[in-house]
Amino acid sequence: MSLQEQFDQAASNVRNLKSLPSDNDLLELYALFKQASAGDADPANRPGLLDLKGKAKFDAWHKKAGLSKEDAQKAYIAKVESLIASLGLQ
Repeated sequence: MSLQEQFDQAASNVRNLKSLPSDNDLLELYALFKQASAGDADPANRPGLLDLKGKAKFDAWHKKAGLSKEDAQKAYIAKVESLIASLGLQ
């Protein structure tokens, strides 16, 4: 299975976890997914002051700047596998 196929499978599996991951885990998943899908975050697109959730998500993604698509995919897959091990799948 190619890395892209593994990444796609992990993205599918994350929707079927038995319970919702912690906020920190969700931010990590979001950041890795965005880095793998869209590359580095553009600081000019940071959400406004009142969008706390959007800012947290953007900041988590922005911290992944410089991480290659492949490395982000591998980290995302590993994170999902870790969550599956701790939370299980439905």
